[in-house]
Amino acid sequence: MTSQTDAMLASQLNHLMEEIDPLCIVQADKFMCNRMQGDKRVIILLDVKILKKGSDIGHKLGNPQPLKADGPASTEPSVHNSSAAIQDMNRPAQRPPLNPSSTFTSGSNTPTPTLQTSKSFGGKGAPTGPSTPGTPGSNRVHPINSLTPYQNRWRIRARVTQKSSIRTWSNSRGEGRLFNVNFLDESGEIRATGFNEAVDKFYDMLEVNKVYYVSKGSLKTANKQYSNLKNDYEMSLNNDTIIEPCSENVDLPTMNFDFVPINQMEKHAPNSVIDVVGVVKVCNDVSTVVGRQTQKEITKRDLQIVDQSGVAINLTLWGDEAVKFNGNGHPVIAVKGAKLSDFGGRSLSVLASSQLILNPDVREAHFLRGWYDREGAAMDFSSFRGEGTSGSGSGTNWKIFEQAKRENLGQGDKPDYFTSKATVIFMKKDNCMYKACPTENCNKKMIDQGNGMYRCEKCQREFPNYKWRMILSANLADFSDNQWITSFQESAEAMLGIKADDLGNLRESNETAFDEVFQRAVFKQYIFRLRAKVETYNEENRLKTVCMTATPINYVEYGNHLVEQLKSFIH
Repeated sequence: MTSQTDAMLASQLNHLMEEIDPLCIVQADKFMCNRMQGDKRVIILLDVKILKKGSDIGHKLGNPQPLKADGPASTEPSVHNSSAAIQDMNRPAQRPPLNPSSTFTSGSNTPTPTLQTSKSFGGKGAPTGPSTPGTPGSNRVHPINSLTPYQNRWRIRARVTQKSSIRTWSNSRGEGRLFNVNFLDESGEIRATGFNEAVDKFYDMLEVNKVYYVSKGSLKTANKQYSNLKNDYEMSLNNDTIIEPCSENVDLPTMNFDFVPINQMEKHAPNSVIDVVGVVKVCNDVSTVVGRQTQKEITKRDLQIVDQSGVAINLTLWGDEAVKFNGNGHPVIAVKGAKLSDFGGRSLSVLASSQLILNPDVREAHFLRGWYDREGAAMDFSSFRGEGTSGSGSGTNWKIFEQAKRENLGQGDKPDYFTSKATVIFMKKDNCMYKACPTENCNKKMIDQGNGMYRCEKCQREFPNYKWRMILSANLADFSDNQWITSFQESAEAMLGIKADDLGNLRESNETAFDEVFQRAVFKQYIFRLRAKVETYNEENRLKTVCMTATPINYVEYGNHLVEQLKSFIH
């Protein structure tokens, strides 16, 4: 009698999908059997050989019947070896099973031979022996690259190579906290995320570079938008998850880097995630920007890092990492998983999933340290030139207004970013402000209900109060030409030297003082970071130039910029 059951390929065998066709004959050399809901079982194929193509067979072999479980069975996944299975199948059916929990019966309740569970299936990252006493779950350590969502029980022993800060999230279903860690063993890496209770339970316990036993986490398909690891799955830490420190001496790999030389950045696509190591040549002061989606102020710090390739690139740190960073002494910095952008030609940004290490104990860092101390400190470095800019007053795409218009900036599919030193000539104070929804993440204009209440159509609520938001039109000029720009909240406040709420109060209570604010703001100079893009309004194309930041001039930095420009003319 022949039997049939469900099976699936392990992720490392996905390439065989193009070769396996209906009715083909395969030899399963290594596989695991998992029990799903009820009596359903699924075989996960770990090592398969294709013996005969289905197109050559042309018909089904025998009359296979569905394989059913007989009585309660363990949900413990077992790794099986086909040679052991063949030996067992040649023994009498009445022979006591080697592993009662893995015994199968057919639909006619006739006992079939039990498959022998092997202690390991060899190769890098193979499962090891029994677990430490008292550890629930699996009785073996599973390699990370064997984990799939179809396993009910598993246990890994892995090193923490990355741990993010605690972050908050908010959506239509509510709000909460989360953090991420990366686990690494001999077979590979996997990303794990802990939410809410898991943050309290595991965040302080997990330390970078220490080894832990982890079991009973939930597995799902990895979201590659948030993870750069080479794993098709990711893990969620929940109330059932068990994490225990490993007190044994184990030879697990530490963090793996795949460094990209700075002068090779242009060979990689924008938005790709790369590893980089360099010496901090310039460490700028902490500044703030406003997030496009959250409309909240975000702290950042811009660094310029260099390596022996002779090229410098800008690297941006965010949040607490930016505040705490100390660039004294030109340290060597390594980042695993930095995001590469075409902003400013090429620039890098440290993500929440990135791991930043100061003066790492790796060969490349030691080499850089010696090189910079011997000769690098006295070198002149080239930098990437492009459509962006980075850092207040230190942009890599400086333009005068006449040049920006001549080059038709903003006419392409993507916006163009450039930096200019200019003077504020005129500001439109009419309609420069509006009453916005007081909800933290909503800036929708409120509708006055005439009864002391204000309605937000986006939030579908009425409020007795509001907050002031600014949309300020201003005319800027340099020695070559002038340019109309639009400034929103933070950049407008910087040019006017007053907060929007304070200015709104003056508008309603003291019109003279309100006018004086605008009179004092004109004829002042700033370093402007500008975004140019053609937008369509009422079927008419218009060039819109938005002020991203307006920074008071740091004459030392600006003087260095002029010196660099003069050097470029000489060379």
